[in-house]
Amino acid sequence: MQVNIPLKKVVDNSYNITIDSLPKTHFDTKVAIVTNPKVAGLHLAYLLSKISAKELYIITVPDGEEYKNQESINTILESLFNHRFNRKSMLIAFGGGVIGDMTGYAASIYQRGIDFVQIPTTLLSQVDASVGGKTGMNNSYGKNLIGAFHQPKTVLIDSHFLTTLPSREFGAGVAEIIKMAVTFNKEFFAFLQSADLNNPEVLQEAIKQAVQTKADVVAKDEKEHGLRAALNYGHTFGHVIENETKYKKYLHGEAVAIGMVMANDVAVSMKLMSKDEAMKIKNLLEKYNLPTTYIVENTQSFYETFFLDKKSLDSSITFILPVGIGDVSITNSVEKQIVTSVLDKFGDA
Repeated sequence: MQVNIPLKKVVDNSYNITIDSLPKTHFDTKVAIVTNPKVAGLHLAYLLSKISAKELYIITVPDGEEYKNQESINTILESLFNHRFNRKSMLIAFGGGVIGDMTGYAASIYQRGIDFVQIPTTLLSQVDASVGGKTGMNNSYGKNLIGAFHQPKTVLIDSHFLTTLPSREFGAGVAEIIKMAVTFNKEFFAFLQSADLNNPEVLQEAIKQAVQTKADVVAKDEKEHGLRAALNYGHTFGHVIENETKYKKYLHGEAVAIGMVMANDVAVSMKLMSKDEAMKIKNLLEKYNLPTTYIVENTQSFYETFFLDKKSLDSSITFILPVGIGDVSITNSVEKQIVTSVLDKFGDA
Protein backbone atom coordinates (compact mmCIF):
# COMPACT_ATOMS: atom_id res chain seq x y z
CA MET A 1 0.00 0.00 0.00
CA GLN A 2 1.23 3.47 -0.85
CA VAL A 3 0.21 6.93 0.29
CA ASN A 4 1.12 9.77 -2.03
CA ILE A 5 2.00 13.23 -0.74
CA PRO A 6 1.46 15.62 -3.69
CA LEU A 7 4.04 18.38 -3.09
CA LYS A 8 4.65 19.48 -6.65
CA LYS A 9 4.43 23.24 -6.71
CA VAL A 10 6.25 26.28 -7.99
CA VAL A 11 8.00 28.36 -5.33
CA ASP A 12 8.94 31.87 -6.40
CA ASN A 13 12.31 32.68 -4.83
CA SER A 14 12.90 35.71 -7.06
CA TYR A 15 14.55 38.76 -5.53
CA ASN A 16 16.18 42.02 -6.54
CA ILE A 17 19.84 43.00 -6.32
CA THR A 18 20.21 46.75 -5.89
CA ILE A 19 23.55 48.33 -6.82
CA ASP A 20 23.31 51.81 -5.37
CA SER A 21 23.51 53.74 -2.10
CA LEU A 22 21.62 52.02 0.71
CA PRO A 23 18.00 53.18 0.85
CA LYS A 24 16.35 54.23 4.09
CA THR A 25 14.44 51.13 5.20
CA HIS A 26 12.20 50.21 8.15
CA PHE A 27 11.43 46.57 9.01
CA ASP A 28 8.25 45.98 11.00
CA THR A 29 9.66 42.93 12.79
CA LYS A 30 12.57 41.77 14.93
CA VAL A 31 15.85 42.11 13.04
CA ALA A 32 19.36 40.98 13.93
CA ILE A 33 22.40 42.32 12.11
CA VAL A 34 25.14 39.68 11.99
CA THR A 35 28.61 41.15 11.53
CA ASN A 36 32.20 40.99 12.78
CA PRO A 37 34.21 43.49 14.87
CA LYS A 38 36.15 44.88 11.91
CA VAL A 39 33.11 45.65 9.76
CA ALA A 40 31.15 46.93 12.74
CA GLY A 41 33.94 49.33 13.67
CA LEU A 42 34.15 50.72 10.16
CA HIS A 43 30.57 50.76 8.92
CA LEU A 44 27.92 49.86 11.50
CA ALA A 45 27.12 53.51 12.25
CA TYR A 46 26.50 54.12 8.54
CA LEU A 47 24.22 51.08 8.31
CA LEU A 48 22.26 52.10 11.40
CA SER A 49 21.69 55.53 9.85
CA LYS A 50 19.92 53.78 6.98
CA ILE A 51 17.84 51.04 8.62
CA SER A 52 15.46 50.71 11.55
CA ALA A 53 13.24 47.92 12.87
CA LYS A 54 10.56 47.10 15.42
CA GLU A 55 13.37 45.55 17.47
CA LEU A 56 16.98 45.66 16.30
CA TYR A 57 19.87 43.59 17.66
CA ILE A 58 23.55 43.25 16.77
CA ILE A 59 25.23 39.82 16.75
CA THR A 60 29.02 39.87 16.44
CA VAL A 61 31.08 36.82 15.52
CA PRO A 62 34.88 36.61 15.11
CA ASP A 63 36.48 37.74 11.85
CA GLY A 64 38.09 35.17 9.55
CA GLU A 65 37.55 32.01 7.52
CA GLU A 66 38.78 29.86 10.43
CA TYR A 67 35.71 30.99 12.42
CA LYS A 68 33.25 29.86 9.76
CA ASN A 69 32.28 26.92 11.95
CA GLN A 70 29.60 25.40 14.17
CA GLU A 71 30.65 27.48 17.17
CA SER A 72 29.94 30.71 15.31
CA ILE A 73 26.62 29.33 14.04
CA ASN A 74 25.71 28.47 17.62
CA THR A 75 26.53 32.03 18.70
CA ILE A 76 24.05 33.37 16.14
CA LEU A 77 21.33 30.84 17.00
CA GLU A 78 21.66 31.33 20.76
CA SER A 79 21.17 35.07 20.34
CA LEU A 80 18.04 34.49 18.26
CA PHE A 81 16.61 32.18 20.90
CA ASN A 82 17.51 34.59 23.70
CA HIS A 83 15.69 37.43 21.94
CA ARG A 84 12.73 35.18 21.07
CA PHE A 85 12.92 35.53 17.33
CA ASN A 86 10.08 33.88 15.44
CA ARG A 87 9.43 32.82 11.85
CA LYS A 88 8.55 36.38 10.85
CA SER A 89 11.83 37.74 12.21
CA MET A 90 14.78 38.46 9.92
CA LEU A 91 18.57 38.46 9.78
CA ILE A 92 20.83 40.89 7.96
CA ALA A 93 24.21 39.61 6.81
CA PHE A 94 26.55 42.58 7.11
CA GLY A 95 30.08 41.69 6.06
CA GLY A 96 32.00 39.63 3.55
CA GLY A 97 31.45 36.13 2.23
CA VAL A 98 32.08 34.42 5.57
CA ILE A 99 29.42 36.48 7.32
CA GLY A 100 27.02 36.08 4.41
CA ASP A 101 27.39 32.30 4.28
CA MET A 102 27.00 31.83 8.04
CA THR A 103 24.09 34.25 8.38
CA GLY A 104 22.26 32.61 5.50
CA TYR A 105 22.86 29.15 6.95
CA ALA A 106 21.66 30.21 10.41
CA ALA A 107 18.57 31.73 8.78
CA SER A 108 17.94 28.51 6.86
CA ILE A 109 17.89 26.33 9.99
CA TYR A 110 16.42 28.62 12.66
CA GLN A 111 12.86 27.36 13.19
CA ARG A 112 13.29 25.60 9.80
CA GLY A 113 13.88 28.84 7.94
CA ILE A 114 13.50 32.60 8.31
CA ASP A 115 14.22 35.47 5.93
CA PHE A 116 17.56 37.19 5.58
CA VAL A 117 18.99 40.13 3.64
CA GLN A 118 22.49 40.39 2.21
CA ILE A 119 24.40 43.66 2.62
CA PRO A 120 27.88 42.66 1.40
CA THR A 121 30.85 44.83 2.35
CA THR A 122 33.70 43.28 0.33
CA LEU A 123 34.14 43.22 -3.43
CA LEU A 124 34.17 39.41 -3.45
CA SER A 125 30.90 39.17 -1.58
CA GLN A 126 29.31 41.88 -3.70
CA VAL A 127 30.04 40.21 -7.02
CA ASP A 128 29.74 36.56 -5.99
CA ALA A 129 29.11 35.27 -2.47
CA SER A 130 26.00 37.35 -1.73
CA VAL A 131 24.22 36.27 -4.93
CA GLY A 132 22.65 32.87 -5.44
CA GLY A 133 21.60 31.55 -2.04
CA LYS A 134 24.54 29.28 -1.20
CA THR A 135 24.98 29.24 2.57
CA GLY A 136 27.07 27.15 4.90
CA MET A 137 30.11 26.59 7.05
CA ASN A 138 33.41 24.71 7.03
CA ASN A 139 34.51 21.68 9.01
CA SER A 140 37.72 19.64 9.39
CA TYR A 141 37.04 17.87 6.08
CA GLY A 142 36.84 20.98 3.94
CA LYS A 143 35.13 24.20 2.92
CA ASN A 144 31.35 24.68 2.77
CA LEU A 145 30.63 20.96 3.17
CA ILE A 146 27.73 21.73 5.52
CA GLY A 147 25.06 24.13 4.34
CA ALA A 148 21.85 24.77 2.46
CA PHE A 149 20.47 26.65 -0.50
CA HIS A 150 18.54 29.52 1.07
CA GLN A 151 17.89 32.57 -1.09
CA PRO A 152 18.00 36.06 0.46
CA LYS A 153 14.97 38.33 0.26
CA THR A 154 17.13 41.00 -1.35
CA VAL A 155 20.77 41.98 -1.88
CA LEU A 156 21.85 45.60 -1.32
CA ILE A 157 25.23 46.45 -2.88
CA ASP A 158 26.66 49.81 -1.84
CA SER A 159 30.12 50.79 -3.11
CA HIS A 160 30.52 53.01 0.00
CA PHE A 161 31.79 49.94 1.87
CA LEU A 162 34.64 49.40 -0.59
CA THR A 163 36.33 52.68 0.35
CA THR A 164 37.98 51.00 3.36
CA LEU A 165 38.74 47.68 1.65
CA PRO A 166 42.40 46.54 1.98
CA SER A 167 44.21 45.97 -1.32
CA ARG A 168 44.38 42.18 -0.82
CA GLU A 169 40.63 41.99 -0.24
CA PHE A 170 40.08 44.08 -3.36
CA GLY A 171 42.23 41.72 -5.41
CA ALA A 172 40.36 38.71 -4.03
CA GLY A 173 37.14 40.19 -5.36
CA VAL A 174 38.70 40.91 -8.73
CA ALA A 175 39.59 37.20 -8.99
CA GLU A 176 35.90 36.29 -8.82
CA ILE A 177 35.07 38.92 -11.44
CA ILE A 178 37.69 37.46 -13.77
CA LYS A 179 36.35 33.97 -13.07
CA MET A 180 32.90 34.90 -14.36
CA ALA A 181 34.29 36.58 -17.46
CA VAL A 182 36.48 33.58 -18.39
CA THR A 183 33.67 31.07 -17.97
CA PHE A 184 30.74 32.92 -19.52
CA ASN A 185 31.56 36.23 -21.17
CA LYS A 186 34.43 36.75 -23.63
CA GLU A 187 33.46 40.38 -24.23
CA PHE A 188 33.51 41.04 -20.50
CA PHE A 189 37.01 39.56 -20.30
CA ALA A 190 38.16 41.90 -23.09
CA PHE A 191 36.65 44.81 -21.14
CA LEU A 192 38.59 43.76 -18.01
CA GLN A 193 41.87 43.54 -19.92
CA SER A 194 41.74 47.23 -20.80
CA ALA A 195 39.86 48.46 -17.72
CA ASP A 196 41.27 50.01 -14.58
CA LEU A 197 39.13 48.64 -11.77
CA ASN A 198 40.72 51.10 -9.35
CA ASN A 199 38.52 53.71 -11.04
CA PRO A 200 35.20 53.77 -9.07
CA GLU A 201 33.01 54.25 -12.16
CA VAL A 202 34.74 51.45 -14.07
CA LEU A 203 34.50 49.21 -11.00
CA GLN A 204 30.76 49.90 -10.72
CA GLU A 205 30.30 48.71 -14.30
CA ALA A 206 32.37 45.58 -13.63
CA ILE A 207 30.29 44.80 -10.54
CA LYS A 208 27.11 45.20 -12.56
CA GLN A 209 28.31 42.88 -15.33
CA ALA A 210 29.61 40.27 -12.88
CA VAL A 211 26.36 40.26 -10.86
CA GLN A 212 24.26 40.05 -14.04
CA THR A 213 26.36 37.13 -15.28
CA LYS A 214 25.92 35.22 -12.03
CA ALA A 215 22.21 36.08 -11.80
CA ASP A 216 21.64 34.67 -15.28
CA VAL A 217 23.36 31.41 -14.33
CA VAL A 218 21.54 31.05 -10.99
CA ALA A 219 18.19 31.67 -12.69
CA LYS A 220 18.87 28.70 -14.98
CA ASP A 221 20.27 26.37 -12.31
CA GLU A 222 19.45 27.49 -8.76
CA LYS A 223 20.67 24.37 -6.94
CA GLU A 224 23.75 23.56 -9.01
CA HIS A 225 22.55 20.48 -10.87
CA GLY A 226 24.57 21.44 -13.93
CA LEU A 227 25.42 24.84 -15.40
CA ARG A 228 25.91 26.64 -12.08
CA ALA A 229 28.80 24.31 -11.20
CA ALA A 230 30.78 26.19 -13.86
CA LEU A 231 31.00 29.11 -11.42
CA ASN A 232 33.32 26.91 -9.36
CA TYR A 233 36.09 27.39 -11.93
CA GLY A 234 39.29 27.69 -9.89
CA HIS A 235 37.53 26.49 -6.73
CA THR A 236 38.26 22.75 -7.02
CA PHE A 237 41.98 23.45 -6.76
CA GLY A 238 41.51 26.56 -4.61
CA HIS A 239 39.58 24.74 -1.87
CA VAL A 240 42.40 22.20 -1.52
CA ILE A 241 44.90 25.05 -1.19
CA GLU A 242 42.76 26.67 1.50
CA ASN A 243 42.44 23.35 3.31
CA GLU A 244 46.18 22.65 3.18
CA THR A 245 47.02 26.10 4.52
CA LYS A 246 44.32 25.95 7.24
CA TYR A 247 42.52 28.97 5.76
CA LYS A 248 45.20 31.27 7.17
CA LYS A 249 47.64 31.99 4.34
CA TYR A 250 45.35 32.97 1.49
CA LEU A 251 42.11 34.87 1.15
CA HIS A 252 39.44 32.88 -0.68
CA GLY A 253 39.81 34.88 -3.89
CA GLU A 254 43.59 34.48 -3.76
CA ALA A 255 43.27 30.69 -3.52
CA VAL A 256 40.77 30.76 -6.39
CA ALA A 257 43.25 32.77 -8.49
CA ILE A 258 45.88 30.06 -8.05
CA GLY A 259 43.22 27.44 -8.71
CA MET A 260 42.31 29.13 -11.98
CA VAL A 261 45.92 28.97 -13.13
CA MET A 262 46.06 25.27 -12.21
CA ALA A 263 42.78 24.57 -14.02
CA ASN A 264 44.07 26.48 -17.05
CA ASP A 265 47.18 24.29 -17.14
CA VAL A 266 44.99 21.19 -17.16
CA ALA A 267 42.87 22.74 -19.94
CA VAL A 268 46.01 23.50 -21.98
CA SER A 269 47.21 19.90 -21.51
CA MET A 270 43.84 18.70 -22.84
CA LYS A 271 43.95 21.20 -25.73
CA LEU A 272 40.81 22.97 -24.52
CA MET A 273 42.69 26.25 -24.18
CA SER A 274 45.75 27.73 -25.87
CA LYS A 275 48.87 28.69 -23.92
CA ASP A 276 48.31 32.26 -25.10
CA GLU A 277 44.80 32.36 -23.58
CA ALA A 278 46.07 30.88 -20.33
CA MET A 279 48.79 33.53 -20.20
CA LYS A 280 46.24 36.33 -20.77
CA ILE A 281 44.28 35.14 -17.74
CA LYS A 282 47.42 34.83 -15.62
CA ASN A 283 48.56 38.32 -16.63
CA LEU A 284 45.17 39.80 -15.73
CA LEU A 285 45.26 38.13 -12.30
CA GLU A 286 48.79 39.41 -11.67
CA LYS A 287 47.73 42.91 -12.73
CA TYR A 288 45.84 43.03 -9.43
CA ASN A 289 48.68 41.45 -7.43
CA LEU A 290 46.93 38.09 -7.12
CA PRO A 291 49.10 35.03 -6.41
CA THR A 292 49.45 32.58 -9.31
CA THR A 293 51.95 30.09 -7.86
CA TYR A 294 51.79 27.55 -5.05
CA ILE A 295 54.16 24.87 -3.78
CA VAL A 296 52.46 21.47 -3.93
CA GLU A 297 54.46 19.51 -1.36
CA ASN A 298 52.65 16.19 -1.80
CA THR A 299 50.94 15.59 -5.13
CA GLN A 300 49.10 12.45 -4.02
CA SER A 301 47.74 14.07 -0.86
CA PHE A 302 46.61 17.13 -2.84
CA TYR A 303 44.88 14.85 -5.37
CA GLU A 304 43.11 12.77 -2.72
CA THR A 305 41.67 15.92 -1.12
CA PHE A 306 39.74 16.55 -4.36
CA PHE A 307 37.40 13.73 -3.37
CA LEU A 308 36.03 15.83 -0.50
CA ASP A 309 34.77 18.39 -3.01
CA LYS A 310 30.96 18.63 -3.11
CA LYS A 311 30.95 18.29 -6.90
CA SER A 312 32.84 14.99 -6.90
CA LEU A 313 30.96 11.72 -7.24
CA ASP A 314 32.27 8.62 -5.47
CA SER A 315 35.39 7.62 -7.44
CA SER A 316 35.36 10.48 -9.96
CA ILE A 317 36.42 14.10 -9.57
CA THR A 318 34.50 16.89 -11.27
CA PHE A 319 36.73 19.53 -12.83
CA ILE A 320 35.64 22.91 -14.19
CA LEU A 321 37.87 23.67 -17.16
CA PRO A 322 37.81 26.71 -19.43
CA VAL A 323 37.29 26.11 -23.12
CA GLY A 324 39.14 29.09 -24.47
CA ILE A 325 37.91 32.34 -22.93
CA GLY A 326 34.14 32.69 -22.60
CA ASP A 327 33.18 29.03 -22.46
CA VAL A 328 33.59 26.22 -19.97
CA SER A 329 33.47 22.45 -19.60
CA ILE A 330 32.21 20.52 -16.56
CA THR A 331 33.78 17.08 -16.70
CA ASN A 332 34.55 14.09 -14.50
CA SER A 333 36.67 12.32 -17.11
CA VAL A 334 40.04 14.02 -16.68
CA GLU A 335 42.83 11.46 -16.51
CA LYS A 336 44.61 11.41 -13.18
CA GLN A 337 48.00 11.57 -14.90
CA ILE A 338 47.16 14.90 -16.52
CA VAL A 339 46.20 16.44 -13.19
CA THR A 340 49.15 15.03 -11.25
CA SER A 341 51.54 16.25 -13.97
CA VAL A 342 50.21 19.77 -13.46
CA LEU A 343 50.50 19.41 -9.67
CA ASP A 344 54.04 18.05 -10.02
CA LYS A 345 54.95 21.16 -12.00
CA PHE A 346 53.69 23.34 -9.15
CA GLY A 347 55.68 21.18 -6.75
CA ASP A 348 58.80 22.21 -8.64
CA ALA A 349 57.90 25.92 -8.51
